[in-house]
Amino acid sequence: MKTLIAYASKHGCTEKCANMLEEQLEGEIEKIDLKEKTEVDFSQYDTVVLGSPVYVGKILKEVDIFAKTNLNELKQKTIGLFICGMQEEHTLRNELEVNYPPELQEKAVVRDCFGGAFDFNEMNFAEKMITKKVAKVTEDVSAIREDVIQNFAETLNQQLNKSL
Repeated sequence: MKTLIAYASKHGCTEKCANMLEEQLEGEIEKIDLKEKTEVDFSQYDTVVLGSPVYVGKILKEVDIFAKTNLNELKQKTIGLFICGMQEEHTLRNELEVNYPPELQEKAVVRDCFGGAFDFNEMNFAEKMITKKVAKVTEDVSAIREDVIQNFAETLNQQLNKSL
């Protein structure tokens, strides 16, 4: 059983979450950054996990395009979906629901919000100013929900074990 974690990250939080998830998943895992690679041989994978941060209510275009372009192939796989963000829980839940295609939402065995982070070293000047004004944060903050990532991995691992 081979799993693909396909993600895009803007400031590194989603990549960090993808790495944390990879450490907890069983079997052979491959990760791809959709900002660097978008061609995938889906015949190699039983499971595909898609992950993206959310900015202004939208997942990154690389993940959106990948999901829509490969929808038919993805519908044939076991699916996991996650987003990262620093919004309130109800906002993140809504953004998770509206950003991935409905067909993938229905097919997903697990969907969740992994939390997020503000890393000022990774932000440009405008992003720093907006974060300081809107979020009222002036230094790095991490709110990555490791327990949620662990539960996500456990759910996928149980699904994979059923398939054996």
